[in-house]
Amino acid sequence: MHPVLVSFGQLTITWYGLMVALGFLAGLWTASRRGLREGFAAEKILDIGPWLIGGAIIGARTLYVISYWHEQFAGKPLTEIFMVWKGGLVYYGGLIGSSLATILYARLKKVQLWKLADVLAPSVALGSVFGRIGCLMNGCCYGRTCDLPWAIHFPPGHQSYPNGVHPTQIYDSSLNLLFYFFLAWLYRRKKFDGQIFATLLVGYALLRSFVELFRGDYPQYYFGMITPAQLVSAGILITGLILMFLLPRPAQQPG
Repeated sequence: MHPVLVSFGQLTITWYGLMVALGFLAGLWTASRRGLREGFAAEKILDIGPWLIGGAIIGARTLYVISYWHEQFAGKPLTEIFMVWKGGLVYYGGLIGSSLATILYARLKKVQLWKLADVLAPSVALGSVFGRIGCLMNGCCYGRTCDLPWAIHFPPGHQSYPNGVHPTQIYDSSLNLLFYFFLAWLYRRKKFDGQIFATLLVGYALLRSFVELFRGDYPQYYFGMITPAQLVSAGILITGLILMFLLPRPAQQPG
């Protein structure tokens, strides 16, 4: 656990920030290569980068504030909401925010939305690989106490110390890497526009819900056993299934 990579006076670069940045870069690069199959110039995919980053940060912060309002924001100055550099982002909020940004970008730039979504979808899973490694370095999103041979021990001062815990960040990162390769493979064999994005929603919701079984960092659970991420996963799963069945197939598409 090494949250800070390097400091230059007042400027601090964290491992989490670096890994998130690498995740965005890797995602955009792979998407730009994939986009050539759909007729998107590499510059067109790179052009959406700032939209995705802005949407992801706004969405991730918004969902975090909503989820932890009473614990961290109630009774404090409203300016605390905007202090992202102190930490506090939720992955699902970032996914929702970047998805909305993609819809807006596609409408303004007159780009076919579902073709663009399919190009970006595998790279979302790849970005999560880097992001979870950042979580490991930061010591957040840690697992429940366990005595398994692969349990990890965070240093003194961490909430879980001195217990061994499930390496949930490694679970999540490894599963997302496998998921990325699957989505990239499926992309070359897709049957209709939007299929890869819908598969991303369904697959990630299932993977995330599985990893959540081993998480130990939540202050509260719904109904005593359901984590906030599992609750959101249910909505993401339903959305993916609806898209999977309702998106038009080639025979139904005009022209």
